[in-house]
Amino acid sequence: MSSTAEQRLNEAAELISSADSIFFITGAGISADSGLPTYRGVGGLYDGRKTVDGVSIEEALSAGMFRSRPEITWKYMGEIEASARSKTYNRGHEVIAELEQNKPRVWVLTQNIDGFHLAAGSQNVIEIHGTMRRIRCTQCGKVKEVPTYEGMQIPPQCESCSGMMRPDVVLFDEMLPEKATQTLERELRQGFELYVSIGTSSVFPYIVQPILYAQMVGLPTIEINPANKTDISKLVTVHVPLRAADALDRIAQKIGL
Repeated sequence: MSSTAEQRLNEAAELISSADSIFFITGAGISADSGLPTYRGVGGLYDGRKTVDGVSIEEALSAGMFRSRPEITWKYMGEIEASARSKTYNRGHEVIAELEQNKPRVWVLTQNIDGFHLAAGSQNVIEIHGTMRRIRCTQCGKVKEVPTYEGMQIPPQCESCSGMMRPDVVLFDEMLPEKATQTLERELRQGFELYVSIGTSSVFPYIVQPILYAQMVGLPTIEINPANKTDISKLVTVHVPLRAADALDRIAQKIGL
């Protein structure tokens, strides 16, 4: 590890150690360290290609596709779930959960739908894109927790009304869940001493906005991302050019967690 990376780790560790309230923002990069492939891009499940059904993964996982051909949406949600089935949370998720236990106030806003933050022990988690570990009925609204899709009828039927169930995730072209957005707004209004972005390209406004706000009012910010090319890399107080699990584990060691 370069001296520059070590210095940035030390700076990040000092900021995390001294903050009583921390707001974490996590994306695909933290789950990639569990061996979970992303949907798109180099090394992703679909790698920029169209699916075998001749549509992009964005189209397959869109609200319009679910309305017209729900079996297509379910097919690719099933592939994504199958790719995550043998994976679990990593040291990065654990460190965030441990910080929540040891700090007065820690929250996580995650783009990920894998449920790893909750599985690792975090409780203050805003799953802004929902979770694939839960399905809900499109007719009566009944919700069911599903640890795996293995052996499940696809598309599944509601046990209460026989309506069609859907993954409780935000499909493309859908609104964000109201409860999650209300929780996010409530916590951001209360404010935090430190804002930390981990493993996200920060392309969605609601993902980058907390960092931009903190930078504007002079609050410290950290980005943990091996790339230096996100929209916030040049704006944060400290950019740590390492993978999420490695960086968080090293920081935990430095602060005696």
